[in-house]
Amino acid sequence: MKIDLDQSSRTGEIVSARPVDGSIRQAPRHLTSREYRPAGTVVNIDGVKVGLTELVVMAGPCSVESAEQMLRIAHEVKAAGATVLRGGAFKPRTSPYDFQGLGKAGLEHLRAASRETGLKVVTEVMDPREVELVAGYADCLQIGSRNMQNYPLLNEVGMSSKPALLKRGLAASYKEFLLAAEYIMAQGNEQVILCERGIRGLSNELRFTLDLNAVPYLKERTHLPVIVDPSHGTGSAHLVPAMSLAAIACGADGIIVEAHYSPADSISDAAQTISTADFADLMKDIAAVAEAVGRKVHLPMVR
Repeated sequence: MKIDLDQSSRTGEIVSARPVDGSIRQAPRHLTSREYRPAGTVVNIDGVKVGLTELVVMAGPCSVESAEQMLRIAHEVKAAGATVLRGGAFKPRTSPYDFQGLGKAGLEHLRAASRETGLKVVTEVMDPREVELVAGYADCLQIGSRNMQNYPLLNEVGMSSKPALLKRGLAASYKEFLLAAEYIMAQGNEQVILCERGIRGLSNELRFTLDLNAVPYLKERTHLPVIVDPSHGTGSAHLVPAMSLAAIACGADGIIVEAHYSPADSISDAAQTISTADFADLMKDIAAVAEAVGRKVHLPMVR
C-alpha cells in the first residue's frame, strides 16, 4: 500500500503515516517522546541521578593507559567535583594503527579506580558480543557516535540492566538520534542519556561543530536527560571551558569532559584534553553558572 507522509514528517517530526486511501495508519508509540513521560526521566547510575535539578559532571581520560594513570586521574577529578569517571577501554579509532585500548585490562583498571574513589564508571562498548563483559565492570554503557546506528549493538544494550549513554552520530539528524534511543528503549531499557558531541560542519578550523541547539530542542521533545561533550564537540582543549559553561547555560543536565594530569602525554585525543588542574578551575565556574540558571552541581560523596 502506498503511504503519503503528511507535511510535518518532512520537517523531521515523528508522526503517523497516511495511506493514499484516506485511512489513518497509527505510528508506533514512541518511547522517547515527551508525551510518553511528561514529567521527565531520571537516569540512575548506581546512585548518581541524571536528569534532576542537579548537574552531573563526568570526567577522565580519553583512553585507559594504566592502573596508576586511572587511579591518579580518578582522585583528581573527584577532588574537583566529578561524580562519574570516564575512560575508554575499547577505542574506535579512525586509523587501524592507532592505539585501540587495553580491552579487559582497561576495564579492570577502571573498576579498581572506582572501588577506591567511589566514582561511578562510564565506558564505551563497541561490539554486541562484549556488552555483557563491559556491563560487568561499568555502571553506565556508552555508545559512541560511530555506533549510534549500530542496531545490533543498540538492541543488545537495550536488553542490559545498565544505563546507556548514547552519543549523537557526527552526521545524524535529531530524528535519527531519537530513533537510535528508541531502539534501546524498545528492548526494555528506559535508562538512556542522550549526549550531544558535535557534528561535522563546514569549518576546517575545528574537529567538529558543537551543536548546542540540540539541547533545548531535544529537551522539548523527549523526556530523556541530555548532556554535552565539549571535548569531542570542539576537538580543542582551550575551547572546552567556554563550551562547558554554554552547555550548562542552555539547559544541559551535565557534561562529559576529557581530563588528564598531563594532557600532552595522553596516548589519544591530547589536543582536546584539559588538565585536571584546569578541570578543577572549570568546576568552580560551572557551579556559578549552574546557580545562575537555578541549578547546582551534584557533588561526590565523602568517603
